[in-house]
Amino acid sequence: MTRDKQLAWADEMRVGLVSTVRRVWAPRGVKVRQKVQMVREWRYLMAAVEIGTGRLWWCWTETMKSEETASVVRGWQRNTTLDVVVWDGAPSHRSALVKEVGFALVQQPAYSPELNPAERLFEELRRAVEGRLYTSIEEKVAAIEAELSKWDADPGRVRRLVDWWWITDILDQLPHPDPIAA
Repeated sequence: MTRDKQLAWADEMRVGLVSTVRRVWAPRGVKVRQKVQMVREWRYLMAAVEIGTGRLWWCWTETMKSEETASVVRGWQRNTTLDVVVWDGAPSHRSALVKEVGFALVQQPAYSPELNPAERLFEELRRAVEGRLYTSIEEKVAAIEAELSKWDADPGRVRRLVDWWWITDILDQLPHPDPIAA
């Protein structure tokens, strides 16, 4: 791994119609009642974020099966300038089908979302869309797409969210591709 490689952190977010109750402000003594949705229908948002430039890449899948994950990785390899993707050790991320793609994949430790800047983006997306009822999964996906488009249009905002100093420090310590350039 050298400084000239374009590196992104990636993960997936399960999006469904099982609503999440959010905290809301209310006058003291007033009991807040929120409607809850319990439809078990899901989509998966697979997203990658490049912290230095604030670029985003994303796509939707029906499942987290290895075939679909491999297809997403193939798409990133073919349609982006990414060289390396860092993500967690989910079974579909470690599958033989994904490894066969030949794309450089770096695995993070298990149960460590605090190490993945993509998780911060997911927090903001959830904040924007949760707490409301949707008539269909497509409507909720469209709401998330609208939010993603806003984030994608403002790379500086993305950088402020995910460009953590300790990641930048580590990336700055990577060797130059050409030892003479150092």
